[in-house]
Amino acid sequence: MGDTIFGKIIRREIPADIVFENDELLAFRDVNPQAPVHVLFIPKKPIATLDDAIPEDAALLGRLLLAAADYARREGFAAQGYRTVVNCNEYGGQTVFHLHVHLLAGRRLHWPPG
Repeated sequence: MGDTIFGKIIRREIPADIVFENDELLAFRDVNPQAPVHVLFIPKKPIATLDDAIPEDAALLGRLLLAAADYARREGFAAQGYRTVVNCNEYGGQTVFHLHVHLLAGRRLHWPPG
């Protein structure tokens, strides 16, 4: 696993409030939530940014988004709505360089964010 905070969460070196896991993916609540529901979905494969994904990662990336959508349905807020966000690199707002999908829900979300 990559040597980021997310790699350490995957390896269970630091605690996290894990809400989903399978062989390829892990999801946990964000420690600095920006909405009542703020869950991060990550691949266990260390991919630093979306720009670092390769064609062979396409199925994994699809499963990452499908896991987020499935979580939203299971938790009962899919019909009301939610947002998924992937930040890429510094100007895109990425602060942890392990690809991740933010799932935000539980309140009306506006665009632009704020």
